[in-house]
Amino acid sequence: MTALARPLHHMETEHFEEAARIFARLEKGARLEFIDGKVRSKAVPDADHGRIVEWLTRLCSRARPELWLSADQGLKVQASRGGRARPDGELAPSGAFVGQGAWADPDPVLMVVEVTCHDSDTDRRDRVEKPRVHAETGIPLYLLVDREARQVAVHSEPDDGRYEHVRTLRYGKKVRLPDPVGITLETEQLKDWVG
Repeated sequence: MTALARPLHHMETEHFEEAARIFARLEKGARLEFIDGKVRSKAVPDADHGRIVEWLTRLCSRARPELWLSADQGLKVQASRGGRARPDGELAPSGAFVGQGAWADPDPVLMVVEVTCHDSDTDRRDRVEKPRVHAETGIPLYLLVDREARQVAVHSEPDDGRYEHVRTLRYGKKVRLPDPVGITLETEQLKDWVG
């Protein structure tokens, strides 16, 4: 899978979707994305990564039972470029993605979540590209659980392809996810899952 860690050639969205289906069948756990007209692969998550997504899913469903944090639902992003992203989680009203297939419309999404992996693309992908792509798409919040930096970054107020407000807090602090999510996270437990 390392051959796909770098951008490949430019391709059309429909060709990317077919390639992603084939690759997923051939390589268990493989996750491809199509960002800025380039195919990129995401690292296969480790157990601590999965535990963080599970923890966040439980917190969100307790605080807002009408919402659900879907894991790995593909989203249509960058409308003008036919982009496709597969965040680690998407918080939206329960049932929002029913009938939409592998790549859903991002309109109902209130927040996307990324948890860093231990690969060479994390800095570019999770800290630079993903916030920009999701802000361009108009998703209200981008939550980055950064295991290397041992911090949580909340990006909010998307405007003109960027999030106007970014709040970064170390693990152990209370993290308030602003509206439209309106949930406070107690992050002490994240110290156990830095991987």
